[in-house]
Amino acid sequence: MKIIVGLGNPGRKYERTRHNAGFMAVDGLAKVLRIEITQEKHHAHMGKGRIGPEDTILAKPQTYMNESGRAVGAILRGAYAAVSDLIVVHDELDLPLGSVRVKIGGGHGGHNGLRSIIEHVGSPDFFRVRVGIGRPAAGMDSADYVLSSFSAEERTVAAEAMGKAGEAAAAIVREGPARAMNIFNQK
Repeated sequence: MKIIVGLGNPGRKYERTRHNAGFMAVDGLAKVLRIEITQEKHHAHMGKGRIGPEDTILAKPQTYMNESGRAVGAILRGAYAAVSDLIVVHDELDLPLGSVRVKIGGGHGGHNGLRSIIEHVGSPDFFRVRVGIGRPAAGMDSADYVLSSFSAEERTVAAEAMGKAGEAAAAIVREGPARAMNIFNQK
């Protein structure tokens, strides 16, 4: 069983914000795979389906970003899955808008959702699909920036990145992480 978790904040207020890049990517992947994310369990909205030969859960924690680990830990335990079966899709300030990168393990880099997941699952050794949202303008607070919506000029590039991030998560499941990194970590 593979678990693909998109990070974000629940509620209409945050629906189209940069911090919800993970939610948007998982929603797009669910649409492509025809998986309905309608089950409410383990503090998350979830859906089950198949990606290639693998049974897969798509999930969007409903605990707010800073408590994402509470939901992710419960999902892993409920599915009897290992940390190595976890793929987390999240926004990334350190990547330019529109870029997508696949990574295995590492620290949280100041991302509170990743920090919470690492604390709750006891390991940083899960797969990450990082969706570039760029850096805020000089003088703008990072917290305000990640909770802001994409501008009209950014929306097309952001939407393409969310689609690409969903494809990257599916590629990790279908083709393995090394192949996914070869495909999606190109300059």
